Amino acid sequence: MRRWLPRTAAGWTIAIFGAMAALFGAVGLIAPDVVLGSMGFEVLESRADGDYTRVFLAASSMASLNMGVYYLVAAATEWRPFFRFTVPFRLLTLTVFSSLVIFEVAPASFLGVALWEGAGAVATGLALAYDAKRAPVRV
Repeated sequence: MRRWLPRTAAGWTIAIFGAMAALFGAVGLIAPDVVLGSMGFEVLESRADGDYTRVFLAASSMASLNMGVYYLVAAATEWRPFFRFTVPFRLLTLTVFSSLVIFEVAPASFLGVALWEGAGAVATGLALAYDAKRAPVRV
């Protein structure tokens, strides 16, 4: 079991995000209304023909579950290039999701998702800098 635990600060940031992404994805597949409500979207009793909200949510949730697993594998294997790769792309996600709120495409509560991505990017970036000053990691 110990070999699957992250060995660096950056590894822990990746593992935490991965676990949360996998959990959020699983919840979206099992209880989509919970996810819709938590993101500030209206939860409707029924959907009109041609409303693909649930289909899109299922696809997004599956992507989140898969991404979470990728992050957990990267953390367990201490795949540092992946850690570095996530920082600018999570900042890009922050920018896109914030823009959706600013341009009123998404509700203001969706800003929480954007801020989570930004905080994760900053945490991983700082952890990578911290780890670089420490002794080399054995992989």
